[in-house]
Amino acid sequence: LAELAAEGRPSLGRGPATLYRDAADAIAALAEALGAAAGNGAVHERLARGWSVGTAGANLIRRALVLLADHELNASTFATRVAASTGASVAACLLAGLATLSGPRHGGAGEALLNLVEDAERLGADAAVERWLGHDRPLPGFGHPLYPEGDPRAEALLSDVEIDGCMSCLGDAVLGATGARPNIDFALAALTRQLRLPPDAPFRLFALGRSVGSAAHAVEQVMSNRLIRPRARYDGPVGI
Repeated sequence: LAELAAEGRPSLGRGPATLYRDAADAIAALAEALGAAAGNGAVHERLARGWSVGTAGANLIRRALVLLADHELNASTFATRVAASTGASVAACLLAGLATLSGPRHGGAGEALLNLVEDAERLGADAAVERWLGHDRPLPGFGHPLYPEGDPRAEALLSDVEIDGCMSCLGDAVLGATGARPNIDFALAALTRQLRLPPDAPFRLFALGRSVGSAAHAVEQVMSNRLIRPRARYDGPVGI
């Protein structure tokens, strides 16, 4: 993806059809980098082959990718649109979003949750939650500012994912301690454990699924022909 970003044509002044072709090439490159088997075919099937997952698991991967495709102006999508507003190549726009997604408060939360699950297996769910909260660490995989009553994306994915005993106990412990409910990162971690995927599979799924929606945002921003340039006001000391 970085190579495509460096070599890609600027998006400014180009039409949607050519930009979507660039997006397809960038997403295909990203898919292979994230573990999809080479070749043609639906990306969820290629991921399943790359991870040696059967048909049922491939369908769960498909559902996860669809649920992750778009989520309004989250941090990574906004970064993508800022890059697109400058006329950067589509691959560069996706790379800007991917860099933003890598943060532990965004796409990296799923892997952090798996670490919490390991603590719960070793210490017990209640003790693990108490330990994380005692160190003033946010509990990954739980709560979402947009969904105080529960993340509908998590509910949709968890309806067909088997939550193992440890994760179920962890969910109960967090609900009792904080009132927070599982979010999409919890669902991705549960999927990862069920299908025995690599530990960083939650991030890979998040990155690949979100790239499709981000590409659409990038093209939309280019077509608006407007530079995103927020203003700021200095409020520090003066007269020094």
